[in-house]
Amino acid sequence: MALIVQKYGGTSVGNPERIRNVARRVAKYKAQGHQVVVVVSAMSGETNRLIALAREIQAQPDPRELDVVISTGEQVTIGLLAMALMQEGLQAKSYTGAQVKILTDSAFTKARIVSIDEQNIRADLANGCVVVVAGFQGEDEAGNITTLGRGGSDTTGVAIAAALRADECQIYTDVDGVYTTDPRMVPEARRLKSITFEEMLEMASLGSKVLQIRSVEFAGKYKVKLRVLSSFMDDPGEGTLITFEEDNKMEQAIISGIAFNRDEAKITVRGVPDKPGIAYQILGPVGEANIEVDMIIQNVGVDASTDFSFTVHRNDFDRAMDILKNQVQPHIGAREVIGDNRIAKVSAVGVGMRSHAGIASKMFRTLAEEGINIQMISTSEIKISVVIDEKYLELAVRVLHKAFDLDQEAA
Repeated sequence: MALIVQKYGGTSVGNPERIRNVARRVAKYKAQGHQVVVVVSAMSGETNRLIALAREIQAQPDPRELDVVISTGEQVTIGLLAMALMQEGLQAKSYTGAQVKILTDSAFTKARIVSIDEQNIRADLANGCVVVVAGFQGEDEAGNITTLGRGGSDTTGVAIAAALRADECQIYTDVDGVYTTDPRMVPEARRLKSITFEEMLEMASLGSKVLQIRSVEFAGKYKVKLRVLSSFMDDPGEGTLITFEEDNKMEQAIISGIAFNRDEAKITVRGVPDKPGIAYQILGPVGEANIEVDMIIQNVGVDASTDFSFTVHRNDFDRAMDILKNQVQPHIGAREVIGDNRIAKVSAVGVGMRSHAGIASKMFRTLAEEGINIQMISTSEIKISVVIDEKYLELAVRVLHKAFDLDQEAA
């Protein structure tokens, strides 16, 4: 008998029939003798509807009151799922985040979990009950309702699993696992049986939308085994297990996947004086505007000046350009500021890089053979990322996927 935490996203509980499907799936696990805690999101589209409703009243909704409004989406789902479980003949009990006592800080709309009091959940499980918990929400020290921001329900699921020391946290979504790359772009993409937390973190940060980064970080920190499964298949199979490197003996591929991101833009500040503190003078005002910087490259020229390039999210491109042209350029005496919001980032990810040489040269040669120019390069111990022209993105992903034999089953 295992203690399993299952998390279902908005599409998985998008209407009454899907909620009944979740109840039937949970009933199968109960019939096998497992203890089950279910964490759910709001029904698909509901959170956006509630935010729009709040904005009709107040253009910039008060964060505390917005959390009061948007937390109701999950409250509806937990009540409906508890009823559906009762219809399956199971004992079930729903909990809001505050009722569990998921204690968070007071950063409304983007709170972080401080602690979880799991005693009531344990008591209900011991009495044969299925416990249904609202994802995405908690309560601060003052008793205010808080929400956890984007990906909050995944984080709730992992945090509950950590607090209960669950055997596994299963994340049910609209895909049946983690793939070597997006199968919509590369039909030969394979579902991975397993992947390490490090690789999954890189994949999530580089554009893979299967899991939110926060939940993967949380799982890695508290050593919670994660499994990604599809809620739309009668038999979801084994999905993809996200685990620790020493456990990950099922697949020994050097590269686990090719990730990509279209949402970036590149900015170059040219003719910058090459002197200490110049990077801060360029990036300080950008950071103060709450704009995240990703890849950074600095090239020193012969005339004691330098070109400084970096990438930002495409949504922040215009704002960053405005800051650089109107504040930074006059202040530091740079020659010009140029930008390109039609770039894409492609990355090869794999823990096997640690013990295999020649991965970078293979990646660069593969792109060169297709006439794809590399504009920027960034590396870590387990990933190599390149910035290329957006029009070559699909071609780059396909040829790299093939070059690293990702369309072949691992031996």
